[in-house]
Amino acid sequence: MSSDPLDRYKAGLRLDMSEFWSGDLGLTLVTISVTILIFVITPLRDAGLRGRIFFDIVVEALMIYGAIAANPSRIFRAFVIATVLATSVVLAAGRLHPTPFLHLFGSVLATIMLLLYVRIVLLVMFRVGPVTWSRIQGGVCAYLLLGMAWASGFQFLEQLRPGSFRFVSAPADLDQLTAKLTYLSFATLTTIGSDITPVNPFARSLTTAEAVVGQLFPAILIGALVAMAMQPRPNS
Repeated sequence: MSSDPLDRYKAGLRLDMSEFWSGDLGLTLVTISVTILIFVITPLRDAGLRGRIFFDIVVEALMIYGAIAANPSRIFRAFVIATVLATSVVLAAGRLHPTPFLHLFGSVLATIMLLLYVRIVLLVMFRVGPVTWSRIQGGVCAYLLLGMAWASGFQFLEQLRPGSFRFVSAPADLDQLTAKLTYLSFATLTTIGSDITPVNPFARSLTTAEAVVGQLFPAILIGALVAMAMQPRPNS
């Protein structure tokens, strides 16, 4: 064991992170934050109110924390941190100086970042150990993050090819566009249908793909958790 105080500090920090994410707290906080972000903050932004940045920062910090704790690969951890920082900078720049390029680039980075979040949550979920309430929360969180990722993909397509989606009432600004496409995404993911219609062929393909994933993901996830629960546990 190293006697270097810095090495001991790093080892202790990794242990604390691992304990944070192996219990209920890590996935619980992420799930609560993402749920509020989708079902409260996004509709409020559509109405012209603010407040998303706080929950964005909370989720970003938790996901960086989770990437450091759950994955031993330094390359992956560095990629997650770089993607989160780059996405934050581009989205902020797009707010301060709105240009088509910044909006498009921000949508691409946001989609990649959200898919990385899904990977981090799944890595935490399927680590060795008993099936707990936190793992079930992780499944819900991953499902919600998939819906957010698809919404960002829809937004990229609509910004790249305006008119890819037919709206009952056209969005007046970026916040309304985000809110409407988030609604479309979750309506598609759960296959309940929506009054927003994909018109562009790529939009239709993307919508169909999300509907298929929305059906397969919960079934595969439940099957994986059941298989984990049925695995024999080592005798203590």
